Parts: sequence; structure tokens; C-alpha cells
Amino acid sequence: MDMREFLKFMAQHLVDNPDKVILDQEEKDGRILFKLQVAQPDIGKVIGKNGRTAQAMRTLLTAIAAKQGKRVILEIVD
Repeated sequence: MDMREFLKFMAQHLVDNPDKVILDQEEKDGRILFKLQVAQPDIGKVIGKNGRTAQAMRTLLTAIAAKQGKRVILEIVD
């Protein structure tokens, strides 16, 4: 499973509207930038209390990227 599939899998299992999960990927300054977009009512579920869920997702994604020798950034957009 690659990083994109893993991130989309996590996001879809956190939200009430998994069909509304949109994940864009782009290369920027030698890093992979993921932009995650979910339905408006689900943003809180992806971010979590005090940003803990989002931080956990970033930590897991960073670990996967490090094993592949890459750097990654996760943005959650409206």
C-alpha cells in the first residue's frame, strides 16, 4: 500500500461521508504535498480534539515516507 492509498484509507474510515474524501498530491520543493479535503461536517473528525487526530495521521505518514526516503506534508483544506 502506498502513502496515498494509506492516507485515503485512514480518512475514509474516520468520516461519516467517505465518498466525499478528496486527496490531491503534488510535488513541491522535493517533498510530497498531500491536500486532504472532506465534507464540511467531517472536518472536526479528521482534525480531532486539539489537532491530535491530524497530528497522528501526519506522524504515520511521515514514518511511511521516511522508510521510502521521502519527505511529506499533509494539509487539511476546506
